[in-house]
Amino acid sequence: MASNNRPLSPHLQVYKPQLTTFMSITHRATGIALAVGTLMLVCWLIAAATGETAFNEVQAFLGSIVGRLLLLGWSFALFYHLCNGLRHLFWDAGKGFEIETAYMTGRIVIAASILLTIGVWLWGYAAMGVI
Repeated sequence: MASNNRPLSPHLQVYKPQLTTFMSITHRATGIALAVGTLMLVCWLIAAATGETAFNEVQAFLGSIVGRLLLLGWSFALFYHLCNGLRHLFWDAGKGFEIETAYMTGRIVIAASILLTIGVWLWGYAAMGVI
């Protein structure tokens, strides 16, 4: 038994948060967001199968500010999880573990996720004739 008061194993108060820490937590959070968003998709599909009234109610909610913010978050979660998953595939192959490479690919994942989300939303609004 150790005579000092140091913890026996490292914990969150010992480590300084890093980009990889943030990305790992965000990857888990986006996985949860994708599951919740999939439930929202199931509700939309059930409403479409149920009838016009139910479908119109779900469409009204999804078209509201809250609904659009949820859809925006869901689409970002999708792209982040996809891009970070591709990054993990390279790690599974034993590539990209160097500190500089890990940080560079982390920044690429964040930038690509944001750009893909913005691009898809602009494309969607353009297809609807809004912009």
